Amino acid sequence: MSARFTIARLGFQGDGIAETESGEAFIPFTLPGETVTAARQKDRATLMSVLEASPLRVDPACRHFTECGGCALQHFEAGAYRQWKREKVVQALKAKGIACEIDALVPCAPHTRRRVVFSARRTEAGMLLGFMRALSSEIIPIEECPISLPVIVAALDRLRRLADLVCATPKAFHMTVTVTASGLDIAVQDSGKLGENQRRIASNFVMAEGLARLSVDGEVIVEPKKPVVQFGSVAVAVPPGAFLQATEAAEQTMAGLAGGHLSRAKKVADLFAGCGSFALRLAAKAEVHAVEGDAPALAALDHAFRFASGLKRVTSERRDLFRRPLTFKELNGFDGLVFDPPRAGAEDQAKQIARSDVPLVAAVSCNPVTLVRDLRILLDGGYQLKSVTPIDQFLWSPHVEAVALLEKPRRRR
Repeated sequence: MSARFTIARLGFQGDGIAETESGEAFIPFTLPGETVTAARQKDRATLMSVLEASPLRVDPACRHFTECGGCALQHFEAGAYRQWKREKVVQALKAKGIACEIDALVPCAPHTRRRVVFSARRTEAGMLLGFMRALSSEIIPIEECPISLPVIVAALDRLRRLADLVCATPKAFHMTVTVTASGLDIAVQDSGKLGENQRRIASNFVMAEGLARLSVDGEVIVEPKKPVVQFGSVAVAVPPGAFLQATEAAEQTMAGLAGGHLSRAKKVADLFAGCGSFALRLAAKAEVHAVEGDAPALAALDHAFRFASGLKRVTSERRDLFRRPLTFKELNGFDGLVFDPPRAGAEDQAKQIARSDVPLVAAVSCNPVTLVRDLRILLDGGYQLKSVTPIDQFLWSPHVEAVALLEKPRRRR
């Protein structure tokens, strides 16, 4: 049964929140000040109609909006959307008692996402390829995607056909598509065990369609062209399924902020280094020690360095920084440091950094909550927070990145 609600504010995930006698109701695709009807089930409700619209409501950019679970805020006016996203970082810092000037949000342009994870499943009607409906296992097939690079959208039919060729399971599986300088890199997960005939047919398809690589569960099936991405002046041949920042522009912004802050450093540690998006740029001016737990990513970084020119020395170390963070004694050998951990943050590593004498630190994060937890540790250890820059690279989603720059006065010896 539907009821009438008045939206008081936006929640952390972008849902409108209505205050009711029985508690808060979370209603997706609504905005503060709106009056709506919605069908409620416990603390969530499905929007039925907007009776009184907010002046900040705009027409969505995509026909799949409200069905596809990829975007939550296409209906939100751009300036207000950016302010809301910046405010998430502001409020996270405030909750930990951290005072700092927060820069304006670095915006994300449409049609710039270079790495997209599709869901796929074979049905009686054919192969579905698209995104999961929010809070559901239903796959919404898509015909357009205004956040993705046009080359991905143009390949949707080919990707759907390839998904059909590699499918060996009745269950849903995932297909990660990455735009590289060599073409599209396709990494499939959980599609089932491929037979020899399937391998041959899929390989022929990849070569005929000009795709760079196909891998299934980390195994390269065919690689007509080694997928390459550019980190500054260095070309890196990335391994299957490698982590990359979602947009090239956001990566360049993050690297520019970190590099500018560490420009005086002569010896830098890059923690959670991945394939080298920070390390290989920083090596233009400083010696870099790159630490990463993923062996293929670290091998790609090391290989790229060895075949690059004009760089300072880059050393690499495979190490699980969650289980065995670099100690403060090890860190004291560096005069600059950047760390970019997963969403869980780097609590134990931050404790060691806090005890160290490293004067310049750049903290990069995709999660404001764990970022401010780690920043609080660093501040309690004597660091001073110089700036925080929020960055949007997941357009129309509730996710926001941030780069925090810190300094610690050198101790007198």
